Amino acid sequence: MRSKLKLASIVGARPQFIKMAAISRAILRHNQATAAEDLPVLEHTIVHTGQHYDDNMSALFFEQLEIPSPDYNLNVGSDTHARQTAHMLIGLEEVLGRNRPDFVILYGDTNSTLAGAIAASKLRFEEQSPGGRRSPVIAHVEAGMRSFVRTMPEEINRVVTDRLSELLFCSSEAAVENLAAEGIVKGVHNVGDVMLDTLVYYVKRAREFSTVLERLESVRSGLRDEGFFVATVHRAENTDDPARLRAIMAGLGKLRRTVVFPAHPRVQKMLGEYGIEPGPNLLVIDPVGYLDMVALVSSAEAVFTDSGGLQKEAYILKVPCATLRAETEWIELVDAGWNVLVDTDGEAMLAVAEDVETIRRREHPDFYGDGEASDRIVQIIAASR
Repeated sequence: MRSKLKLASIVGARPQFIKMAAISRAILRHNQATAAEDLPVLEHTIVHTGQHYDDNMSALFFEQLEIPSPDYNLNVGSDTHARQTAHMLIGLEEVLGRNRPDFVILYGDTNSTLAGAIAASKLRFEEQSPGGRRSPVIAHVEAGMRSFVRTMPEEINRVVTDRLSELLFCSSEAAVENLAAEGIVKGVHNVGDVMLDTLVYYVKRAREFSTVLERLESVRSGLRDEGFFVATVHRAENTDDPARLRAIMAGLGKLRRTVVFPAHPRVQKMLGEYGIEPGPNLLVIDPVGYLDMVALVSSAEAVFTDSGGLQKEAYILKVPCATLRAETEWIELVDAGWNVLVDTDGEAMLAVAEDVETIRRREHPDFYGDGEASDRIVQIIAASR
């Protein structure tokens, strides 16, 4: 009889759903391919913290990415960093204590990631066999990313999670080097990027089956013929600061093409509260699902975003990106010239918009592997215990 390993994935936000989709498929492949071998069956439990709770930011992603429904949903929702993380810790301690996983898999750099790392690191399960007590092994997918800006909440989440993890799965050699510089070398694996795995799997389907462009052209005719940009803004540093959000919207308003702007309900609320009227070139729409977003980005002239995940997706799809922040964890994309840090500078945004053809002609290094990162991660986990 084959042994069993219990895995628990903790997710809460769009980029984590995308990364977990690749891991979920890899677990299925492992269980099917190793049925006749003396390798453990992997039992996968999904814990959704509820950090993203809007259907288009959560349920629709699970459906379109073909991820099994969460086994647990903590329904935490929005709050301050401290309160949100505290509510997650309370719920995760109970769920993980009940589920008793052998491995806790964490993704990226959100508050869900931090809470999962802290909760799992403090758990001790009674062993049935002699030996006393054990803790779950913490595995961090996308370990080693650094912006080197400690005022950025996500940077704190990354650093703490990496310190508490025993398996650190890096997307690139740069991430491995970052960890080594901090003295972390044990359990580090450069596996490639799971987001590349997901894009490779879904991009053709998105282009064939998504109708988002047709729907938008019914509102803004000539969208595809004239070309368009895609913009997203969601980070608190931008949305909670009226001056920054006003500057970003003014900069986007200067662009000489339509800007498709999928905006979270909270962002739309903030625009109203601050009295910010989007320019006539901005097409503000509700959040879209993963397939629609891939279709939009892959057809866009350029992307303007403060999202870490979207910076990387744009690069993989060979779309120029302007980052609405003063720093990024994806430093290699800036060095390659495909990502430009514009912060809230409207003139810098306009310069990127007018330079897209030059950017597209630049060398496009293969930073993130071969699309098989998720299989490597699952193989390492299966062989670790």
